[in-house]
Amino acid sequence: MQSLMPGTLRRPFGAYSHGTEIPAGWRIVRTSGQLGIRPDDTIPDSPFDQATLCFEAIRAILAEAGMGPQDVAHVTGYVTDRAFFPDYMAARDAFVGPAARLPASTLLIVSGFTRPEFKVEVEVMAAAP
Repeated sequence: MQSLMPGTLRRPFGAYSHGTEIPAGWRIVRTSGQLGIRPDDTIPDSPFDQATLCFEAIRAILAEAGMGPQDVAHVTGYVTDRAFFPDYMAARDAFVGPAARLPASTLLIVSGFTRPEFKVEVEVMAAAP
């Protein structure tokens, strides 16, 4: 996989690339949106804790396919309040880590999810040979 960072564009606002090229023939995993809920059905109030749970779920899904955070091509995050942006970004950056290749990324502010307790939802696309 290769990050796409045209020199004619403004640098990204955070730890992500403008695009990601996935080579032909690679396996692709696309997750469903993951919510910040624990296996015992409890939902933390903190947007950071919810985002962390989302990324833990994504890590488990990727592991089942023999992949990990280093294989993520694109991250899409959704938060219900602009104020949750820093918490989401902290959890996302911890998940991505100090990667040599940063994934593409999108963050949207939405009006809500299926239950009012949810503040964050995350989905990814990953690829590996």
